[in-house]
Amino acid sequence: MKKKIVGFIAGLLVTVTSFSQQKIVADKIVAVIGDKVILKSDIDNTISDMRRQGQTIPDNARCLTLEQAMGIKALVLQAERDSLPVTDEEVDADIDNQIRYFISAYGSKEELERISGKTIYQLKQDFKDGFRERKLATAMRNKIVEDIRITPNEVEQFFNKIPTDSLPYFESQVQVGQIIILPVASRDAEEYCVDLLKDCKEQLESGKKDFRSLAAIYSDDPGSKDNAGEYEINRNEKQWDPTFLAKAFSLKEGQISNPFKSKFGYHIIQLVSRTGDDAIVRHILKVPPITQTEMTAATQKLDSIRTELIAGRLQFGQAVSKYSDDEASKFTGGRKQAPDGSTYLTIDQLDKDMVLTMRDLSVGDYSKPAPFVDERGKKGIRIVYLMSRSEPHRENLKDDYNKIAQQALEEKKGIALDAWFGKNVSNNYIYLDDEFKACSELKKWTNASNSNVAGN
Repeated sequence: MKKKIVGFIAGLLVTVTSFSQQKIVADKIVAVIGDKVILKSDIDNTISDMRRQGQTIPDNARCLTLEQAMGIKALVLQAERDSLPVTDEEVDADIDNQIRYFISAYGSKEELERISGKTIYQLKQDFKDGFRERKLATAMRNKIVEDIRITPNEVEQFFNKIPTDSLPYFESQVQVGQIIILPVASRDAEEYCVDLLKDCKEQLESGKKDFRSLAAIYSDDPGSKDNAGEYEINRNEKQWDPTFLAKAFSLKEGQISNPFKSKFGYHIIQLVSRTGDDAIVRHILKVPPITQTEMTAATQKLDSIRTELIAGRLQFGQAVSKYSDDEASKFTGGRKQAPDGSTYLTIDQLDKDMVLTMRDLSVGDYSKPAPFVDERGKKGIRIVYLMSRSEPHRENLKDDYNKIAQQALEEKKGIALDAWFGKNVSNNYIYLDDEFKACSELKKWTNASNSNVAGN
């Protein structure tokens, strides 16, 4: 499949609407399709949002981004001509989900409004047109490819086109699911942590102790306790806990927060210095201890769930949705995912506790409840479900038919989309700014624009 088609589909299906923190000083129209306008700021803001989200920005990002935007506009125009249904309720539901995502990412509604410079109501109004267009474009794309199917013969032909030396070699891979319970510390343990942090704050503010000594003694954060609890942070870096970031950037320089709770435990933070979105902070983390009593209760609960699963009275996906404390895996039916989103994992992509738990499992087995420690250092209990296991091999039709069939289907859909654009692009008025006419990714649009000019 051509790279431009892959890029377009990826852009259409995974684009996440965002807001720009940059103020646009000057703007201009860089493209027009029918009555749909694309501004320079649309391109700049999309790339800025990708950069803030930590995505890799290719050298031809501006060309690719405009190609995706023009493709979406063309699909929207056709969707409107075909009167494809998109209701206000559907658009509003998508916007609400996006707002909830932003509030989670930035820690609070107030922090989101402060960063964006707009109220929640204003953000929702700003998002309406973009979300409606995205939904129309997706509906039109689905209509174009809805009848496309792939036959076993086509899958075989697709596979045979791949040079043998280009076939990927797969290590032994597994598909595993898990149901996790993270025991909750007792109220006494939580109150102990809060009281200790209050005492630390009083000692710091009175000058009796400094951050370096208290962090070394009391902090449960191994990454900073021997460095006075100090971190350099940036407001836009996603690896930081949103609540931690929001609290840090709400402080004045030198100020120490009251104890507060994040997903890691309880903290106090001091803002040492700040320059724009960059800051230096010190913190002390206390993680309420989980006792054997809480671990035993979680083990007993999971043991009952496992009994229901083995007896067939409960489906694994239902159990994940109803009982698991792992929010991320609820969207994958409990399946663990690799960094690229695949649910096929190699052994080195599993934590050592899971490897040990799986050691004696056959495909289809559920492990007994087993303790583990997650990436945040939290103790938990889980059941592991071994869904599938493959031996090391080079990609082949026998072991990897479903993967190969999906690749072949996506290529076929991509070709259909490319053909649709080739046939329909010239049916619309096209304008393309001179700045982008040298982009190879925009050749079909450039040709259509030149045809418009010649026709006039």
